[in-house]
Amino acid sequence: MKKSLLRILLISIMIVSVIGLVAACGNNDEETPSTPSQSPAISQATTTPQTEASGIPALSKKTRFRVATTSSLYDTGLWSYLEPMFEKKYNVELDVLYANTGIALEYGQRGDVDVIAVHDKVREEKFIADGNGTARTIFAYNYFVIVGPKDDPAGIKGMTAEDAFKKLAQAKDAQFISRGDSSGTHAAEQRICKSAGLTYDDVRKSGGWYVEAGQGMGPTLSMSGEKRAYTLSDIGTFLAYQSKTGLVQLVNQGSGLLNVYSVIPVAKTKSPEMAQNMVAFMTSTEIQKLIGEYGAVQYGQQLFTPCAGQPEPTL
Repeated sequence: MKKSLLRILLISIMIVSVIGLVAACGNNDEETPSTPSQSPAISQATTTPQTEASGIPALSKKTRFRVATTSSLYDTGLWSYLEPMFEKKYNVELDVLYANTGIALEYGQRGDVDVIAVHDKVREEKFIADGNGTARTIFAYNYFVIVGPKDDPAGIKGMTAEDAFKKLAQAKDAQFISRGDSSGTHAAEQRICKSAGLTYDDVRKSGGWYVEAGQGMGPTLSMSGEKRAYTLSDIGTFLAYQSKTGLVQLVNQGSGLLNVYSVIPVAKTKSPEMAQNMVAFMTSTEIQKLIGEYGAVQYGQQLFTPCAGQPEPTL
């Protein structure tokens, strides 16, 4: 009897020991922390500045830098092309906000962005005169063109822009799609109307031939293609969208068709050094060459003509 009890006791002790050992192993697994994923090392330029040739230090990779730009520079793909080059050169995260010149200027006035890159000289000069920007530096230009369906129902091919607008206003079987969005292109349209002796407010109210898209250049070209209508476009965005719209270039002469792009540091920027880096970047020999070559092979002609350091072009 005693031997039986002793045997039972020994077996019980062995069972308890095994259970304890298993539990201990389980607890050790739970208490061992998992190895955290390792993020790539980021150079902290604010701690150890890397001075560029210009003498302006690059900011930390964690710093975000904002540029507000016109849709024509964005819709052509130019900013997508240049953005990674700027980020790599200056070790900064770049946010490109695109809308139209009017909105870009408003962003700059509020200090929401660090730099603007737009194309309406009159408003740009006022922006600076009002203390919202530091300096206007031109970096490229192209031209506005009037485009439309290949069969040209209004018969404007080869006319000046002014005569074309007069003809379109009189035509009954053709539509004109305006940006209608306070963009640089919209401002150019209004200048052409004025040169043609037309009152813009009267044109807007003159009938169903005139339609305001209220959108960027790319969507306006797409709408014009769908409606077989005419529109005013910068040559760069037109070429980028031509295969999608079926539109052709009809008018490329007349006053008001020159389209100059400039870069302006915003007075309220919290990153004035990086804003100057952007100006230096856009006007550098390397980037000017790339701007001049951009799209030339794909579209058969330049989308933009670089002009940094030169007298401002005139017609």
